[in-house]
Amino acid sequence: MEHQPPPFFKRGPAPLAQLSFYAALSLALIFIDSRFQTLELLRQGMSLFTHPLQQAAHAPADYLQNAGSYFSSISHFQDENSRLKRAQLNGAETLLRTRQLEAENERLRKLLDVKGRQQANGRVAQILYAARDPFSRRVIVDKGQQDKIVAGQPVVDDAGVVGQVTRVFPFVSEITLITDKDQAVPVQIVRNGLRSVVFGLGNGQLELRFMPANADVQKGDLLVTSGLDGIFLPGFPVAKVVQIERDTSYSFARIYCVPLAGVENFGEVMVLDPREPIVLPPQLTHETATTLVKPLAKPGAKKKRLKKE
Repeated sequence: MEHQPPPFFKRGPAPLAQLSFYAALSLALIFIDSRFQTLELLRQGMSLFTHPLQQAAHAPADYLQNAGSYFSSISHFQDENSRLKRAQLNGAETLLRTRQLEAENERLRKLLDVKGRQQANGRVAQILYAARDPFSRRVIVDKGQQDKIVAGQPVVDDAGVVGQVTRVFPFVSEITLITDKDQAVPVQIVRNGLRSVVFGLGNGQLELRFMPANADVQKGDLLVTSGLDGIFLPGFPVAKVVQIERDTSYSFARIYCVPLAGVENFGEVMVLDPREPIVLPPQLTHETATTLVKPLAKPGAKKKRLKKE
């Protein structure tokens, strides 16, 4: 007859007994750890193995969260970029206008400074448009008879002579630029004081005429108004010599110049007041008048005097 162990040894402890044992063991371990910190080293060792598992478990959630933030930030940046572009476009006009006004104010300050530098009076005028004749260099300004503008007044800018008033209307005036073919300005070379007349060529350049081929004129010489015409005050910059052609077969040299003023640029000029007429001293006036009214000798008076002698 075969011997068999009792059922207790086959089945082991009862489940309730196992639960009670493990519960008591857990409570004992918790009490001992909380009081003596005996399992701290074990926890640290276990964390070395469980940390990679925790990272791997959180990775999908982190990826999803980062992806959401990425797409959300892209959308936010796109909206902000669009908003900034709209703001830039809206402010572009104001910015360009501000720059233009700053440049215009700077030119106006320079124009007004001409009064102090040259001891000249005048009024600032705005160029409205160019004349309709394509073969002339003339412009129309917004000052006319109502502003006491008269024909012949000189026109300058902050750099030099621009032209001269040639026609006046009630509300506007016509200015002939110094580069016009029909315009001439008496000038003087600053370096040596040599006087001459500069003429417009109609193509934006000037020509210094009636200068001998051996005249002391050099490239880069500065030309200023001489004041001999009674219109322009002396000393206003006019042009600079850029090219000299000397040919011994001709009596005069071909001297080309460029205007110093913004003849074809900008939109503001200063119309100077007419020069006051030169008043001669009373004694000089009397002597001049006596000389002018002195009767001329008759043609036959000298012959008769010779015969008597």
